[in-house]
Amino acid sequence: MPVPFAAEDTTRLKETLESVVADGATPGGVLAYGTTGASPAYISAGVIAPECGDEAPTRYTAYDIASLTKVVATWPLVGQALSNGLLDLDEPIRDFLPAMNGELPSAEATVRQLLAHTSGLRASTRLDHYRGADLPLHELLCREPLDDAPGTHRYINRGYILLGLALAHVNGLPLDDLGSILWDRLGMTETVYGPLSRSHRVAPTEQRIPGAPRIWGVAHDDNAALLGGVAGHAGVFSTPVNLALYAERLLAASADKDTAALGEWLRASLVPQAAIEPGLDRGLCWILAAGGRVAYHHGFTGTSLYLAPESGRYLVICTNAVYGGNARAKIAPLRALALKTISAT
Repeated sequence: MPVPFAAEDTTRLKETLESVVADGATPGGVLAYGTTGASPAYISAGVIAPECGDEAPTRYTAYDIASLTKVVATWPLVGQALSNGLLDLDEPIRDFLPAMNGELPSAEATVRQLLAHTSGLRASTRLDHYRGADLPLHELLCREPLDDAPGTHRYINRGYILLGLALAHVNGLPLDDLGSILWDRLGMTETVYGPLSRSHRVAPTEQRIPGAPRIWGVAHDDNAALLGGVAGHAGVFSTPVNLALYAERLLAASADKDTAALGEWLRASLVPQAAIEPGLDRGLCWILAAGGRVAYHHGFTGTSLYLAPESGRYLVICTNAVYGGNARAKIAPLRALALKTISAT
């Protein structure tokens, strides 16, 4: 049976969210939490942004979820492609991209290695270096030398860029169309790749140059922005209500041992692939904690998604903590409490 959140837990989460907002870590934010088979609950604090006046964020406020794109778009689409025989976890990514010529060191990375961040690909991603290049992006990335021998964990965005390109190729559809089809099927009608119109329902992020327009409704991630806002590693916008729905659907599918392909993919993905640090392992995309009982992922902009399949609980953090620059350290107490709370049994 799902284990509900205790009242003292939700009180601490509310106080901590209010505290990080008061400390200036983020203009505001929304937490969503719940269990399988029950309606989600929400906690809100602060404002969407000063540009939006005193308007508080709600369950319907759209946030740039940054690297949560990996678990909300790329990871489920890879699982779907595996189920349909379009990908193979242990075959090199070159087999699922348009034909290439020449030396292709990075093309030998397997789908599994890319998902688990153990590919050895270059970790620093600057797609602006390829502006004006004659070759397509997938070939440029695959021609790059490796930074490390495959097998060691190192968080690498370019692996998910390659996965996004491969998904589009094997399905014969653009990545944003694949995402829309997936999210519509799950009922996540407010989850999309950008750009979105500037409005009070969209949380703005950073103003990088004084006097320049603030980033608002377009991907905060530079490399995703260079790809038109559609990439395997970043670019998706979603709302607390949609992320709560997604988490509940994942947990419900995981509990269905017989028929749910998405649940099978989640269970397979929560098998450790590589150690990150003591107490944390990397599964296929997800970070695993609490002895494997909790899976989670963060987004650079100040978002997080936590799942606890055994207890049937989930927790979502939506903030625009990059509003004033890199304030991720300031929301660390909120993320630490979220992990502690979701891990409790």
